Amino acid sequence: MNDAAIPQKLQQVARELERTFLGKSEVVRLMLVAALAGEHMVLIGPPGTAKSALVRLFSKLVEASYFEYLLTRFTEPNEIFGPIDIQAFREGDYRRRTQGMLPESEIVFLDEVFKANSAILNSLLSVLNERVYTVGGRVVRVPLISAFGASNEVPNDEDLMAVFDRFLLRVQSNNLDSYHFHELLLKGIDHEVAKISGGYDAMKPVLTSAELHQVHAEFGARMNFSEDFLAAYKGLVFQIRSEGVSLSDRRAIKMLKLFAASALLDGRPQADPSDFFILRHVWNNLDQAEILEGIVGPVLEGWYREHPEARRFGAADVGLDALIEEINRIRDLLTSDRPMSDIQLFSHLKALNEIKAALQAINTQPAREAMARVEQLLGHVFQSGKFAQ
Repeated sequence: MNDAAIPQKLQQVARELERTFLGKSEVVRLMLVAALAGEHMVLIGPPGTAKSALVRLFSKLVEASYFEYLLTRFTEPNEIFGPIDIQAFREGDYRRRTQGMLPESEIVFLDEVFKANSAILNSLLSVLNERVYTVGGRVVRVPLISAFGASNEVPNDEDLMAVFDRFLLRVQSNNLDSYHFHELLLKGIDHEVAKISGGYDAMKPVLTSAELHQVHAEFGARMNFSEDFLAAYKGLVFQIRSEGVSLSDRRAIKMLKLFAASALLDGRPQADPSDFFILRHVWNNLDQAEILEGIVGPVLEGWYREHPEARRFGAADVGLDALIEEINRIRDLLTSDRPMSDIQLFSHLKALNEIKAALQAINTQPAREAMARVEQLLGHVFQSGKFAQ
């Protein structure tokens, strides 16, 4: 297989997903990294933030056997692992009919994964970690590439932590910032039209599961890291632990697979500090996400200053033109003679502060000029006495 073929195909998958889902570039990259490394990822966030839609479209772009299920505490094992084979059972052989079910699937999506009962969770542990499923004393190898979970909240029940631990990547999926909203509506219209017209059904896969399985079989050759990289990683791991974020030795070792996968996705022979962005997604609860950003963010920014071409996403991914367009829209509203409620005014001011933060992260001359316009607009609002109206 051409070594360049896989990164090119995965980059095409990323473009298709990013074209459909606004502001999800980092989530998309993490999905691809997980699939390349053969690891699992869980999306945490409120309903309506594209968690399910992202995984479903990804499954259409990868030619693989796919299984999806919405779990509840009443879900029974036969709904996930297949019904009991009655004929075999009459002959004294306990087995399940697993065709089309999770044990024979390569890409798996489990919605509300932490609502499953213990009978399902116990079987999931071996499937996710060892890629085996045991039934009737028979151990069956499963062809799983990656499992993706989704949940509205982080589990806090000790019985669920073992399964949560199997999802190496934990990714927040939130509603978009206000300056995304206009483009969000346009993309949402396109998304709904595609669903109505069957456009997604006609979409052709870009990558095959066989190609991903081959990457996994040859992945050992990619697990080579420079001493500088390992030293920097060690420093980050111990800093993360010192801040009270649990990162076990097992997970710390598995993270190396994700770094190598990220390098492969870019066509690089070795990981470099730009791949440390993955460490922003090893939190155990949402409060730790900010702590990790404070640790990892400066390291990434230092690397990006020296290697600006390495910056992949973040605030710069929003697009300066879109931010300027939103500034103009808010300016027209704030400087018009139309009456405005305090709630409307507060909403516009909140959006301006979000835009300001995004422009600060981009930090180019055009971005600084746009930021000066935001400052002028904020000053105009406070001097105009609109709050007193």
